[in-house]
Amino acid sequence: MPFKALKLSDSVLRGVQAAGYTDPTPIQLRAIPVVLGGGDLIGSAQTGTGKTAAFALPILTRLGAHGRAPRVLVLEPTRELAAQVETAFRDFARFTDLRPVAIFGGVGYGYQRQELKRGVDIIVATPGRLMDYLQEGTISLRDISILVLDEVDRMLDMGFLPVVKDIIARCPKQRQTLFFSATVPPEIAEVASFALRNPTRIEVGVSRSVTATVTHALYPVALEQKFDLLVALLEKTDFDSVLVFSRTKHGADKIARRLKAANHSVAVLHANRSQNQRIEALAGFKSGKYEIMVATDIASRGIDVAGVSHVINYDVPEAPEDYVHRIGRTGRAQAVGDAFTLVTPENAAEIRDIQRFIGQKIPELRLEGFEYMPLGAPRPKQPRGGHSGGRQGGQHAQHRHGGGNGGRRHASGSSTGEARGPHAPAHAGGAGGATPEQRKRAFWGRR
Repeated sequence: MPFKALKLSDSVLRGVQAAGYTDPTPIQLRAIPVVLGGGDLIGSAQTGTGKTAAFALPILTRLGAHGRAPRVLVLEPTRELAAQVETAFRDFARFTDLRPVAIFGGVGYGYQRQELKRGVDIIVATPGRLMDYLQEGTISLRDISILVLDEVDRMLDMGFLPVVKDIIARCPKQRQTLFFSATVPPEIAEVASFALRNPTRIEVGVSRSVTATVTHALYPVALEQKFDLLVALLEKTDFDSVLVFSRTKHGADKIARRLKAANHSVAVLHANRSQNQRIEALAGFKSGKYEIMVATDIASRGIDVAGVSHVINYDVPEAPEDYVHRIGRTGRAQAVGDAFTLVTPENAAEIRDIQRFIGQKIPELRLEGFEYMPLGAPRPKQPRGGHSGGRQGGQHAQHRHGGGNGGRRHASGSSTGEARGPHAPAHAGGAGGATPEQRKRAFWGRR
């Protein structure tokens, strides 16, 4: 069914066509009629399936022409999401006179106040900065007719529940309320019980499932060799752009510094970066200025970059849900992608939890030509002046020049077909003289 069959307004349809969309996704097919009909909704689907358009397009159709006061409020958990959703509204509304504005912290108040004074129809906001404006009286929610809570589970995880309840209470009781999220945990019921009225429940796909177009791989490695393996993977993999996830802000900075020393163009995204730094990093990553972005989980739902070909979990995520969100940054909109996870013996229980959560076994691979240390063995001392993490010397020089192919995009090697690039199965080759079964037991322990 094409978009034109969904009873969207002509001006919104022109915006959809200008954005390059032709056919709606499953969540859009099911959600748009409900939103157009004015009913409350709880919608859940995998990341990358078009949830933003599922509410933005019918909302723009329902609003019609520009009004005198804000009529739509969309709450987002992060600045990046608020900025991106506001951009989506602006793109879809390009042939209307409707005006959206993004309200979030980390930047000055001047431009936001200026836009509010000019008059807006749609406010896309993070809870904290919105409360600032509500408390000082700059924004009133008395004319809000549509309230959207996007990525609800993430907002609850971040501790926004009291603020969200306060904001909901300030909105008119007679309104349409929409919840959208990648997952819908039981905690959402507490908010839904007082925010929604007889909502329609739409669930596309299994909430714990991962995007079908993404290929997964685990790379068992000794802790001391994690960065070396990361560099070797980048050398040997044909990638367009790579998102590397670290558990901590300090770890992200350290990984980025070492990748820059290895002559990679790298952006960094985490909560300690200023808003201007975060905007520049994301814009540079989207434009191709940076081939790699190293980020904490702030980016697992905070960026929407169509060209991310690979996600690499340098650190295994703390919660299985975070694995789903991280790898959802690639393989978006039915594109293909690869997700690599570097795992050490200490991660065995976490990997079992992830596989149980997503309901599938993730293949264990080894990178052909990489000189693995025995798992758990101490790392040999580097010679004075040696370089352990870049593209110089030893095995990495062989990766770069081996076979005469001269680079990570053309390096030769075998593949199991499980992921793009020259990978070998985890049970292939030797590692410190151990047999395949010994290595498997050493890494995963007794199952």
